Amino acid sequence: MSRSSAFQILQGIETLGLRMQRHVENTRAVVEFLAQHDMVASVAYPELEGHPDRELAARLLPRGCGAVFAFDLNGSREAGMAFVDALKLFSHLANVGDAKSLVIHPASTTHHRMDSAALAAAGISAGTIRLSIGLEEVADLIADLKLGLRAAEKVAQREAGQ
Repeated sequence: MSRSSAFQILQGIETLGLRMQRHVENTRAVVEFLAQHDMVASVAYPELEGHPDRELAARLLPRGCGAVFAFDLNGSREAGMAFVDALKLFSHLANVGDAKSLVIHPASTTHHRMDSAALAAAGISAGTIRLSIGLEEVADLIADLKLGLRAAEKVAQREAGQ
């Protein structure tokens, strides 16, 4: 390993605890917001009541379950795409674990060639959204998610003929 790489790793390790604390705090607030929203069918986060791995997560991850999770929108692939397209703060990227917040809609990106049956077999719905929550102000993240949820809701209403 080069000296500069070692130095950068050491610099990152010095603040890792603080950054992870902020990631987890932000994620908990976002999860709580999404779990209560009418456009959200379900949220998959191990700290939530009723999650099948809640007890295991509490034992293995006592400081929090990290910043990556998925949720399912009520709606079609088009609603999922509208959700992502409406976001201003979240970056539309497939990677996870960044300092900035990231979003991906698998049904229109990483798994776009799969039909509904294949998606379901993989545990993905047409409205599954994966988030990696970053270090931004949580109020700003929630405001951005509200934009996406409004856009998805408009698509769902249009598809329902309302």
